[in-house]
Amino acid sequence: MSTHEAHGTYTPTTGIGKWIDARMPLPRMMYDSFVAYPVPRNLNYAYTFGGILSLMLVSQIITGVVLAMHYVASTGMAFTSVESIMRDVNHGWLLRYMHSNGASFFFVAVYLHMFRGLLYGSYKAPRELVWIFGMAIYLLLMAEAFMGYLLPWGQMSYWGAQVIISLFSAIPGIGPDLAQWVRGDFLISGITLNRFFALHVVALPIVILALVVLHIIALHEVGSNNPDGIEIKQKKDETGKPLDGIAFHPYYTVKDLVGIAVFLFVFSVVVFYFPEGGGYFIERPNFEPANPLKTPDHIAPVWYFTPFYAILRAITFSLFGLDAKFLGVVCMGAAIAVLFVLPWLDRSPVRSMRYKGWMSKVMLLLFCISFVILGILGVLPSTTGRTILAQVCTAIYFAFFLLMPLYTKLEKTKPVPERVTG
Repeated sequence: MSTHEAHGTYTPTTGIGKWIDARMPLPRMMYDSFVAYPVPRNLNYAYTFGGILSLMLVSQIITGVVLAMHYVASTGMAFTSVESIMRDVNHGWLLRYMHSNGASFFFVAVYLHMFRGLLYGSYKAPRELVWIFGMAIYLLLMAEAFMGYLLPWGQMSYWGAQVIISLFSAIPGIGPDLAQWVRGDFLISGITLNRFFALHVVALPIVILALVVLHIIALHEVGSNNPDGIEIKQKKDETGKPLDGIAFHPYYTVKDLVGIAVFLFVFSVVVFYFPEGGGYFIERPNFEPANPLKTPDHIAPVWYFTPFYAILRAITFSLFGLDAKFLGVVCMGAAIAVLFVLPWLDRSPVRSMRYKGWMSKVMLLLFCISFVILGILGVLPSTTGRTILAQVCTAIYFAFFLLMPLYTKLEKTKPVPERVTG
């Protein structure tokens, strides 16, 4: 067997290319993974969000590094340093808005990416690890965003962090000590700010990047899913190439560029014309420095946390001798944890929602509606009516997952074609 046959389709043509290839096959790996990599020919624009997320991750790292050069992680200087970045640093305002709004747009893309996975069954075997790595990335992104949220040291940053960290104290026995350990002090102070800055800038990005690499490796090992949920590797020609597979480049690099261009256009409009996002991307109280002695009228986390915050607030009753606050924390954690076991909850013989029965379609629709409503309720002050609505939506949220083994097994599915339908 020749070296070319053993290592794929990449053949270096220049002297330096051959020299590098003989010592470190990185160009070959990149070629096999992102050029010749066979993908289903029927992928739609819902699959573009993976590329968008890769781009946004790079953007967040670059803007974050530059911002960190000018940021001072101390309670006396944090807010002032952010103001200095906005006013005195060349294009500092642009970098700050790109980073803060980038976090919001990152989560928009993440949620759409996850919805596509739910829609087409991208979590089902053999892609369980791809889904688990993706969920781990999602969980760490939430931690990364939360810790970065404190850094501007504005009113909502301070009090939002105060509320979230205080949730740990609801855990029986170890709660108060755990909350103090997270803060590093009895109250949110400069110690908290320093450790959050270190975690936000160094530790968490390294782990997220490692998980992204594992996510892509796991994906490329089993191959991409498609809207039909058909394994293209099962139908191959005499050369061993999938009959319904085409090279990632140039077909999907060009298609992804179109999706990325549209996404960046919307992102640019927000950055240049609506950077506060109506008070949802950057809350108005965050334009004044943190004041531990002045509590805002209404404390709400950033919008991408609000569905889980609404689930937390929806639990207003004690059960089995457990405090309501503790049960709320448990339910909030369970709302994220249940996503990790999704591949084993779905008992349907088909992957894609195209071929599932009416029960799966109705449950997915109800799940999406309840998630959006919970997100809206999490932003608003709590009232009796809103609490009842949040409880109903929380029940629907968990019913989607907990009843899945039942309705996916009972429902009648449509026959899946042998080849992708285009």
